Formats: sequence, C-alpha cells, structure tokens
Amino acid sequence: MERNEKIQEPNQEEFDCEKFGLSADTSRFNVFKLEPFVGENAKPIPYKRRNFYKITMMVGPGRIHYADKVIEIEKQALVFSNPFIPYKWEHTDLVRSGYFCIFTRDFFHQFSDINQYDVFQPNGTHVFDLTDEQVEQVTGYYERMFEEINSDYIHKYDVLRTITFELLHFAMKMKPNMSFDKQIVNANKRISALFLELLERQFPIDDSFQTINLRSASEFANQLNIHVNHLNRAIKETSQKTTSQLIAERVLQESKILLRQTNWNVSEIAFALGFNEVTHFNNFFKKHIQVSPLKFRHV
Repeated sequence: MERNEKIQEPNQEEFDCEKFGLSADTSRFNVFKLEPFVGENAKPIPYKRRNFYKITMMVGPGRIHYADKVIEIEKQALVFSNPFIPYKWEHTDLVRSGYFCIFTRDFFHQFSDINQYDVFQPNGTHVFDLTDEQVEQVTGYYERMFEEINSDYIHKYDVLRTITFELLHFAMKMKPNMSFDKQIVNANKRISALFLELLERQFPIDDSFQTINLRSASEFANQLNIHVNHLNRAIKETSQKTTSQLIAERVLQESKILLRQTNWNVSEIAFALGFNEVTHFNNFFKKHIQVSPLKFRHV
C-alpha cells in the first residue's frame, strides 16, 4: 500500500510485544490515538500492516482509493481496512486527529469470522462519512477501548471484542452518504487488479518464519468472494495467462531472490513460499528453471 509521507506505515516493522510492554492478547488487539502518526513529525506505526485489520476514525479531509473506487472524505470518516484488500491514501497531511484500533482475524475466531461482514469484504462499503454528532459517538467507543485496555479486569479482552463489534455494527447500520468517483473499468479488469494486488501483498518475504497464505486460484477466489471459474475467466481475458501461471511466476521470482540474496537453506525458503515439502519446491523450481535450487544459488 502506498501511503502519503505524512503517515509512515513501513512493511518491514513487526509489532514488537516486548518493546511496547504488551501481552499476547494485546499483540492481537490494540488501540491508538491517530495524532502521533500524522503531521510533520509522524512516527512509524508499531505493527506490520499485512497482519492486521484496522478500524480508523479520521478527522480531516482526505482521499482513499479502493481498487476501482475513489472516495473523497470531505470532513471526517470511519474507515475499515483489511490486510487483503488493496487501498491507498492521499492527502493524509490534512488529517488533524482521530483514533484507530487494530486486531488480527484470530482475535475473534471463537466468536465470529470477521471476514463475513460487509465492511471487510472486497465489494463491501469500507468508508463511512460521519456527522459531528456521530464523531462524538464513535469517539465514545474508542475512549471505552482505552479505558478497558488499561484496566486490570481479567476479562477485558472479551469486553474489547464486544466494543469492536458495537463499532462495526454502528457503521453497518448507517446509510452511507459519501459520494464515489468511479473510474470506468470493466468487471474483469477490476477482478484482475484485485487479484494482482492480493498476490503482490504477500511479498517480499523478509523473515524465514513468514509464509505466504494464498497459493491456489481457489484460495484467491475465496478471499475475493467470487467463484474460482469467474476469477480464472477474468485473469485469462486480461492477461492471456492462467491464474496458476501468474501465481507460479511470482513465487518463482521470489524464490530466485531468496536463493541469491539470503543465506536461508532450501527448506526455509520452501516453507516461506508455502510448500509443505522441500521436494515439492525442488520439483517446482527445476520444472521452470531446469536446474535445482542449490545449483541456481551457486551459478
């Protein structure tokens, strides 16, 4: 995701539990005021964005691109971000204040699948304009989060889940009143763009304990909430290649980089690229390059 320089959100920075004095639950949920992360002296957000869902209330004008949609925020808005949905911010230097909470999908795994909600789906509504009165209401949700996360209550993370769901349903009950400037793109181009963004978001691999989560056409289709045949037709029309070909090409590209630029062993590279067995990776690599990974490394 490209971000305005006023908000720094680097790909490489992990959410460091020890550094920030966080518990295991806090590493899966936290809440912040937006002010330190906007403006001239913005500091980096202390988590790796690809791992987290995010709900942001921003006060101030801006613009957000969601694939084929361009959403103008004239005054203030509530924004829902999913690590698998491509989006880009503009004019964040104009944002004055706000709040955001972040959480992982597994923070809610015993309660609900967070991806089932419209605000986290590719074709859902992700941005909600707020009136001044609604800003006060939403601020109340975040203040309750701060109060709860700083308390000693043993079940405070259950309460935080409840507050997050309240905030989610508060938004979903609203009738969106923002205006969209829609670029003219056909459905297949839009689907292809979303697919390519999802594919690219899994890279680069920067840690040997990291592994890509989406490897097959059906997994990408499921994430995009469309039938795999629909995805395959869209990719074929726009690229003249199959979905599997594009995935294989990107995995192969990353494997070459890891073999040449890291000292990881082949097993570590295979794991990071989503292969359950190193022999599967060796066969995959040799099929496309005609040499083994080790020979390629030492050429």
